[in-house]
Amino acid sequence: MKRNEFKGDKKLPIISLTGSLERQLIEATIHKIPRWIEGYHLTLMTIVWSAGLIFFGYLAQWNRHWLWCSSLMVFLQWFTDSYDGALGRLRDTGIPKWGYYMDHFLDYIFLCAVFIGYSFLLHQENLRGLFVLLTIFTAFMLNSYLSFAATNEFKITFLGFGPTEIRILFMLFNTYLIFFGSEFVEKHIQYIIPMVLIVLTIVVFRTQKYIWNIDMNEKQARHEHKERTEE
Repeated sequence: MKRNEFKGDKKLPIISLTGSLERQLIEATIHKIPRWIEGYHLTLMTIVWSAGLIFFGYLAQWNRHWLWCSSLMVFLQWFTDSYDGALGRLRDTGIPKWGYYMDHFLDYIFLCAVFIGYSFLLHQENLRGLFVLLTIFTAFMLNSYLSFAATNEFKITFLGFGPTEIRILFMLFNTYLIFFGSEFVEKHIQYIIPMVLIVLTIVVFRTQKYIWNIDMNEKQARHEHKERTEE
């Protein structure tokens, strides 16, 4: 395999709480997708789900049960995001470079839509904390992309958590808000931020350590090669 071959469509094995079950589900059901649906159709559907999140978050100001629809948007985004690349690989119709770019750009748009939807439910004084959390969540995504640029290994799961687990947390959080409201969350958002920041710090530390070791091994190999050529 050539060193410079694009691998953005070849994620490292997903090692997470739901990874194995998710793979089995996709393999068992992907053949049922109609032939007229292409992978890029599924990728672009994230635009619709993102708009839905903002819309239903807006409506939830007056009736929190609209958050059930927000959770549906999260589920549908999981479906289209999980099946788009798999569909292209199955039919050998994938467009991996465009798919990598657009899929992950729209993942960021979707993440922003999640937090924009929540912003309608919080008091004005807590919005700053909400968008600090958005910044931290964005940093997790940035960590994956920069790590891929440095190693050509695309890893999207860390500490047993990946995109699917995060979506499940969002849906559970929506359920909590429906039944209990946002008061508890707003009172404790100042503690949630450092907890998530600690997790980010651990992930970044482990990632940079892995890349550091790659560089050190390559540096040692160059040094040994130079010594052999000078003998």
